[in-house]
Amino acid sequence: MRSMRIHPGVRGSGRAAGPVPPLAPVLLPLLLLLAAGPARAAAGPDFQYLGQDDKVHGITAPQGCVAAQGGGSRAVTNSTRGTATFYREPGCAGSPAAVLEPGAAGQITPYFASVRFSFTSKAQRP
Repeated sequence: MRSMRIHPGVRGSGRAAGPVPPLAPVLLPLLLLLAAGPARAAAGPDFQYLGQDDKVHGITAPQGCVAAQGGGSRAVTNSTRGTATFYREPGCAGSPAAVLEPGAAGQITPYFASVRFSFTSKAQRP
């Protein structure tokens, strides 16, 4: 049976310079950060729609009148706390084409050019 020989240059590299600290105080905050990261990333935009350019567009924390980049059409998801009112004209002009309540999803056809977000509750409506 042969004995294993360690090269002289490698012999001292495996030794610790002093006592090794426990890993728990270092790993716990790191694990908490890693666990919280995907939850924040998974939240995504509050309002999403499929544009006429066939791209998914998203808006985080929309307020007031917002232009539909790429020309809004078809599938819409309103995850905001407010009502989304859709207009065929830019700048939320003209008559509303459709309304989507908070937390709802639906089809807006044939298209929309702008959306107004209002955050009045049902109790506040006349």
